[in-house]
Amino acid sequence: MFDFDQYLGFLAFLTILTIGFWLMIFLLTFVVPYWIFGSAMERFKEIREEKKAKREGLTL
Repeated sequence: MFDFDQYLGFLAFLTILTIGFWLMIFLLTFVVPYWIFGSAMERFKEIREEKKAKREGLTL
């Protein structure tokens, strides 16, 4: 059915496909939410510091 080089090519294809699948699962479940949550926290800190600076500027 398969020659040996066709078999190796098929195994290489399956390996690359499997690696890509698990990489996408990893990125979608860990990396992207971590990135979004971290950037949101940084933005909230910036907003809080701006409000604090504005408030301190008004009271001084």
